Amino acid sequence: MPKHPVDEKLPPLKMATTGLQHVAAMYAGVVAPPLIVGAAIGLSATELTFLTGACLFTAGLATFLQTLGFWKIGARLPFVNGVTFAGVAPMTAVVASTKDKSDALPIIFGAVIVAGVLGFIAAPFFSKAVRFFPPVVTGSVITLIGISLLPVAFGWAQGPDPAADDYGSRTFLGLAAGTLVIVLVLRRFTRGFVKQIAVLLGLVIGTLVAIPFGATDFSPVADADVIGFPTPFHFGAPQFQVAAIVSMIVVMVVSMTESTADMLALGEIVERPADEKTIAAGLRADTLGSALSPFFNGFMCSAFAQNIGLVAMTRIRSRYVVATGGGFLVLMGLCPMAASLIAVVPRPVLGGAGVVLFGSVAASGIQTLVRAGLEKDNNVLIVAVSLAVGIIPITAPGFYHAFPETARIVLDSGISTGCVAAVVLNLVFNHLGKGQEAGEVTHPMEAGEDLTTVPAH
Repeated sequence: MPKHPVDEKLPPLKMATTGLQHVAAMYAGVVAPPLIVGAAIGLSATELTFLTGACLFTAGLATFLQTLGFWKIGARLPFVNGVTFAGVAPMTAVVASTKDKSDALPIIFGAVIVAGVLGFIAAPFFSKAVRFFPPVVTGSVITLIGISLLPVAFGWAQGPDPAADDYGSRTFLGLAAGTLVIVLVLRRFTRGFVKQIAVLLGLVIGTLVAIPFGATDFSPVADADVIGFPTPFHFGAPQFQVAAIVSMIVVMVVSMTESTADMLALGEIVERPADEKTIAAGLRADTLGSALSPFFNGFMCSAFAQNIGLVAMTRIRSRYVVATGGGFLVLMGLCPMAASLIAVVPRPVLGGAGVVLFGSVAASGIQTLVRAGLEKDNNVLIVAVSLAVGIIPITAPGFYHAFPETARIVLDSGISTGCVAAVVLNLVFNHLGKGQEAGEVTHPMEAGEDLTTVPAH
């Protein structure tokens, strides 16, 4: 019996290049949280480099747990794990509320360990929610994942520093657009292996094109050490404070919700639907990776949705490719100089490639919605409202400003709020009461209404 594409092992060169492509797609997302938190604490350049390397190292370990797995741990799908951005706001809040900044990281690490352990225990119960994720729900959530990620790509396209005078300059936007065109041309006019690594080639070519414009900075390579190991508890033994623990538990719930949605999305893309058992194993990998991460000075780990877009676009579904990418992450954590090579890629170049990657996720969601029975008004309403709720944090970032900080951790995640809205609406319209079936769509509010009789305004 032939192996499923998810379980195939590709030739070494193809495994290495496509694995590196996954690293390139998620690198900025992994290093951003430690850079933001480290800067808030006031870490020196050396300590900041150490913290960033530690997060790369732990992201690699978490990716191993997810792709290769053992026992009942790991979804065994081409699933990249790394530092979740959902934790940035509560972590910076911990930093702000800590008088002695040297205690900030130990407090954060202690809270992450507790949240990870509790999440690991709750994983099998949390996974039972899979039956509440039919195509109308998963399609809405997958679409939201792509839409939510696109602003990240647009931000990258404008440059590395929002406070700089050249942020959003024609040069940066031109580099982003040029990279996008390069990826599209490679995808359209090449075949086979070259076509599959079009994003990686686009990043390399875009970086080279950026050199004459002064947008490529090679100083990270020159300043980086060759070898470095994330010494356990380098910043001090973990401390356990109730407020910090509660905030990180909330982040864990958000991360588990997003990971569940991501696993369902990836299962659809690779044609191995994620069932309850798979989701429980995947959540165990997420939470175990998070619980272990602070031992090596890393933060909470979660699924990286942008890499789902890469799988969707390249159609390379092997989990061993992503495991190879996890190996590169571990090596980067152990070799800061290697990590700095990815850091050379200018943000605008990443932004251009990100448009393709993240847009592919949204397109996958739309493909799922096509199979969701949108000829029924009930399902149209579910999609309409859940997308609207999920887009609120994107289109109106200050919408929930009057809510408590803890609540905003959840509300400011459009993926989580949209997912909750879709699940609840699906229960109300398609399960509770088992009322009359909705007819074919003529108007999303009134089934069967003849629009030709509606007077013009």
